[in-house]
Amino acid sequence: MARVKIRYLRESKSLYGADGISPATGYSCGIDLRACFSEGKICIEAGERYPIPTGIALEICEPNIAGFVYSRSGLGAKIGLTVAQGVGVIDPDYRGEIIAFMLNTSKQAICVEKGERIAQLVFQPYLPVSFEESEELSPTERGSGGYGHTGKK
Repeated sequence: MARVKIRYLRESKSLYGADGISPATGYSCGIDLRACFSEGKICIEAGERYPIPTGIALEICEPNIAGFVYSRSGLGAKIGLTVAQGVGVIDPDYRGEIIAFMLNTSKQAICVEKGERIAQLVFQPYLPVSFEESEELSPTERGSGGYGHTGKK
């Protein structure tokens, strides 16, 4: 189990419940992030993006672990509210507030209320790499044909 320190900003701890941030069930991989802003709600117009503060900052205490902010399945699939850039990466050395940039992919405005679950945070290992400059790369069957050049089969 990786150790992560959490700092609650503003009044956000009360939004995350008596025990603070935690998975919804014993088998949940994602931890729900909540909207933490002073207004009662924020409305995001169709096709627009909006940065929603989550009221938390983290310190990932283990090497080679990062946090990843993903869309919540229900919000994305059912109403069209997704994480704008697909996935947000929380680097282990980042100490600022986690901001979830949300994108409204629906055809109507979507309103987010204070305390609403907007995204999910998953911790995953990453592999540091060492780059080695080379004039040539080894040939493969696929080669460098670009996206989709292998067809649909």
